[in-house]
Amino acid sequence: MRLVEMEIARQDWKGMLCGCGGSAEHVGRDLLQLAGRGPRQEPSHVSLEEHVWSPPVLWEPAPAVTSVALAALADDVAPTARAWFLDLLAHMVAGEGTDWESARRGLDLPELCRDVAGQGLWLLYGEVMSNRSLGAGGIAFEILTVVEPDRARLQRVREIAADWLPVCCRTGLCDDELRDLDR
Repeated sequence: MRLVEMEIARQDWKGMLCGCGGSAEHVGRDLLQLAGRGPRQEPSHVSLEEHVWSPPVLWEPAPAVTSVALAALADDVAPTARAWFLDLLAHMVAGEGTDWESARRGLDLPELCRDVAGQGLWLLYGEVMSNRSLGAGGIAFEILTVVEPDRARLQRVREIAADWLPVCCRTGLCDDELRDLDR
């Protein structure tokens, strides 16, 4: 069993309320498909919008999905799947609100997702510094602007990786856009 499969298996998807109104049980299967571990054994894109997130709300499965996305980054997934998981992780840390039912239970899903993502700082830095893909490195850097408390380290990586980061990351524009989340 690979890391992404292990992380998916440890979540209680059936016990979570999905944004579609039913059980989030299908979300685990969707994440397997995204990672290329589904019946086709190759990555295929599945949108989790309106199931896990929608601008600006996150639903109950969001912290579990954040954890699975980090496991995928630590795992050996195809480059396309890696990019999809980074994009999904970006949606999780950019969430602004919590669905009504989760909020009623006192959950702050955006904060929980940012806390989970913060546990993967070195995976995100590794993605930036690998220079595998301009897009993936840029998304990883943007996520870091939200979850990295050490701004000096983030600035140093920005300087080192400037030649292969998108303009918004080199100039700090993505910091300005995402800094509003902290307010």
